[in-house]
Amino acid sequence: MSKTNHINQPIAPIKPKTLVWHDNSRTDNYFWMNDRENPEVIQYLEKENAYKNSLLKETEDLQASLFKEMKERIKEDDSSVPYFKNGYFYYNRFEKGKEYPVYCRKEGHLESEELILLNVNDLAEGHEYTNVNALAISENNKLLAYSLDTVGRRIYNIHFKGLDSAKVVKDQLKAVTGNIVWSADNKTVFYTQQDAQTLRPNKVYRHVLGTAQETDELIFEEKDETFTVGLKKSKSREFLFIVSQSTISTEYRFLPVDRPNEDWKIIQERQDNLEYEVDHYGSNFIILTNADQAKNFKLVKTPIDQPEKENWEDIIPVRENVFLEEFEVFKHHLVIANRFNGLQRLEIRSWDGEKKHTIKMEDPAYTVWIGTNPEFYTEVLRYGYNSLTTPASVYDYHMESREKTLMKRQEVVGGHNPADYQSERIWASAKDGTEIPVSLVYKKELFAQEGQNPVLLYGYGSYGLSSDPYFSSSRLSLLDRGFVFAIAHIRGGQELGRHWYEDGKMLKKNNTFEDFIACGDFLIQEKYAHPSKLFAMGGSAGGLLVGAVINQRPDLFHGVVAAVPFVDVVTTMLDESIPLTTGEFNEWGNPKEKGYYDYMLSYSPYDNVKAQDYPHLLVTSGLHDSQVQYWEPTKWVAKLRALRTNNNLLLLHTNMEAGHGGASGRFNALKELAMEYAFILSLVKN
Repeated sequence: MSKTNHINQPIAPIKPKTLVWHDNSRTDNYFWMNDRENPEVIQYLEKENAYKNSLLKETEDLQASLFKEMKERIKEDDSSVPYFKNGYFYYNRFEKGKEYPVYCRKEGHLESEELILLNVNDLAEGHEYTNVNALAISENNKLLAYSLDTVGRRIYNIHFKGLDSAKVVKDQLKAVTGNIVWSADNKTVFYTQQDAQTLRPNKVYRHVLGTAQETDELIFEEKDETFTVGLKKSKSREFLFIVSQSTISTEYRFLPVDRPNEDWKIIQERQDNLEYEVDHYGSNFIILTNADQAKNFKLVKTPIDQPEKENWEDIIPVRENVFLEEFEVFKHHLVIANRFNGLQRLEIRSWDGEKKHTIKMEDPAYTVWIGTNPEFYTEVLRYGYNSLTTPASVYDYHMESREKTLMKRQEVVGGHNPADYQSERIWASAKDGTEIPVSLVYKKELFAQEGQNPVLLYGYGSYGLSSDPYFSSSRLSLLDRGFVFAIAHIRGGQELGRHWYEDGKMLKKNNTFEDFIACGDFLIQEKYAHPSKLFAMGGSAGGLLVGAVINQRPDLFHGVVAAVPFVDVVTTMLDESIPLTTGEFNEWGNPKEKGYYDYMLSYSPYDNVKAQDYPHLLVTSGLHDSQVQYWEPTKWVAKLRALRTNNNLLLLHTNMEAGHGGASGRFNALKELAMEYAFILSLVKN
């Protein structure tokens, strides 16, 4: 990509600020960027965007082609598979040319007249960004509560709508999280609110329709800054739950749904390293937990009237090589989502444990999940499946007859034949000898050029979130241009069990980076990738990953896309006024303790930028991002520009209207992806 006839790169003013902790002094030349209201900051971001546009101008036709391809693969007038709940079939659909879903229902059977619950396209008019976070229907099916954010900072207003056209509800709950549940009286709701500065969900209120928000009663306040609070309803619709949760601890409170004015009771008081999730079955609560050192979790039951831990009785004991992730209760069956050897499984069991089987899957690397199953009295499980070659599919599975019915497979407009593509699961050896799984997909005809392939390696590796293999119609634009796409299942995720997560967090975080480097080296060694055609991509904590990796091994990747990257680790984790910081001490450590401070400082991408050559780099950011504040990627790019010793592309794209998830809408978001792909594809020629 030529750099001639382009505008000059922005050079950020240096305004040194000395930061001292634990007798360690750091100088941050770009700390001043931490001020969204400063016109100089906005001007700098606009200069960076203009510079990026100038450098990518030669790719504009390619971006347009990619966007057109991606958009044309999407069925514009699509709809979801309806599910049945409390007398109605619910589904959402998209209309041709529209960005947002239309939420609908039909009473009793699918031939009934459609009622539009909410048309998000109407709500989006006049807004650059629109997100509806949740829809909650009252128990009598006559009222809808929904949450709306038109900025991208995940601060919502909750609105109410009468589903009988004669019913007008004027109530509005402002500046809340969007998390809401109805009681059985159809007039009382509970909702959560966040701290105004840190955006940590920390309060639960009770609201009665027809009253002012200012008079709502505070039911519960979570004062521990490492915990967040949320609301759930049991599948039976008999209980409401307040869930206080940190990275390593959980505490549930419960209330019968028909007694909204009574006191909430605790199931089990919080303890360090005790996590649990709860649902209801008959006279018991069913609990997924790591209690009693069950590192890979077990399933227990406990009486509702005596729910404390000393009364927990095993249903499924902990298994050394099987990691329990999720469960679903039915009248006659219990469904368990678990992992064995890094692959997900769905296990169907009778409640007495005498009958059990696992649903068979087809691909070497895939993703399977329990779908929407609100009905209790049914023999049919709905689950979702996809793989690197198979589009997202929805199945109904009869748990007795074991008959599987494909309800829908994501249509790829223009056609897609999974047989044209090959997926693999290979294992790379990390620095400490640990075997790291890598999932691959490529066009079958590709290996005519053995050792010459461009490869895009994706990674995340934090919070125990597993990067499971999934299908992407947009990704076909890379595969059909000769790319191999690879997912590194590095430590910090939970693909191989709980230990996989624990070995990639806190004072073991460097394993995550070394695993990713090992995967990149392995792809070159095994001739999947040409040494000068290996690319990396990661977002958020995955941006931290690629940022740390290019400091440690700047020679490994030819180009890198870092999306909304968490790169200023030490400064952010020292500032408890920043959203999410206090809740993450059990993920990264608290740098106010010297051991954690020193360890974070050893890998923090921003703090470890130095005078060396760096790969081509495209960094994306959102001005209103509530998770990774815009100034982190902005400062990082400025420091890289000042210190790097080569002249590769270094581009910052800031979405001035969006937050952590980028642009809203199903098509607008593709424009940013097309830009990222065009950036990578343009570098293959160089």
